[in-house]
Amino acid sequence: MGNRVTREDFEWVYTEQPHTQRRKEILAKYPEIKTLMGPDPHLKWIVSGMVFTQLLACYLVKDLSWKWIFFWAYAFGGCINHSLTLAIHDISHNVAFGNKQARWNRWFAIFANLPIGVPYSASFKKYHIDHHRYLGGDSLDVDIPTDFEGWFFCTPLRKLLWLFLQPLFYSLRPLYVNPKAITRMEILNALVQFSIDLIIYYLWGLKAVIYLIAGTILCLGFHPISGHFIAEHYMFLKGYETYSYYGPLNWLTFNVGYHMEHHDFPSIPGCRLPMVKKIAAEYYDNLPHHQSWIRVLWDFVFDDTLGPYSRVKRLCKLAKES
Repeated sequence: MGNRVTREDFEWVYTEQPHTQRRKEILAKYPEIKTLMGPDPHLKWIVSGMVFTQLLACYLVKDLSWKWIFFWAYAFGGCINHSLTLAIHDISHNVAFGNKQARWNRWFAIFANLPIGVPYSASFKKYHIDHHRYLGGDSLDVDIPTDFEGWFFCTPLRKLLWLFLQPLFYSLRPLYVNPKAITRMEILNALVQFSIDLIIYYLWGLKAVIYLIAGTILCLGFHPISGHFIAEHYMFLKGYETYSYYGPLNWLTFNVGYHMEHHDFPSIPGCRLPMVKKIAAEYYDNLPHHQSWIRVLWDFVFDDTLGPYSRVKRLCKLAKES
């Protein structure tokens, strides 16, 4: 339990991310993949159902004892909230209403944010663009842990603690790694979110608000669904920086497990990513992938060669804003 991992730095590479070239090759060979791009007509209805389910749950849990509040937050509400963060991920790529309705997507992301309890969607959008444009980019991709995280969380017990604290690190890391000015949309996101929190508190009391926020914190931390945070880009095999997962939890997470396919084609909604894999099977079938997010978490904690340092890093030139 006390052995340090052998890795003492990130895996520095001096090549471009692989997704750009693979995208060009696949589109040249299979131009019909372009027909998969565009909005998902079902997304807005699925997300709306999830939001109203959580509001109903707030009413149902208001008189429960605290132990049951936290039980249902972890076992039910947090799963919905985590799924909503992944819906927001899809919406950040404009797949709810299409690229021509960018503002509708931004506002719908704020609506999807409501059960999460804390403002998230606008800040996520701001930084997620960089994650795609500068994958692994030093001081640009805030999905990469800091040097402190890599150095300190280096034993099984510390890595387990790091998994529990993931929501904290994902929230604070951007402020340290790549601070950006607060946008008008972030202010609106916060105003709407805290107003709804106050309304929920007024209608159903503190337990309803805690149910929402506790579910978000618990299920973005140490939870089977959170295996996707590790599975997506942590280097389980040298030379591979993005991995897909093709297991059943994709049904709850808007196919975020199809992560190689997503980075190759970020404008294709999650519901159509399996079609990308089917059409261009020879590009994906032989790449390493995961079958279990639970196994990913287990290996991350107990494999001494894995830890927060197990990420590919590169120097990226800052693109000119259009």
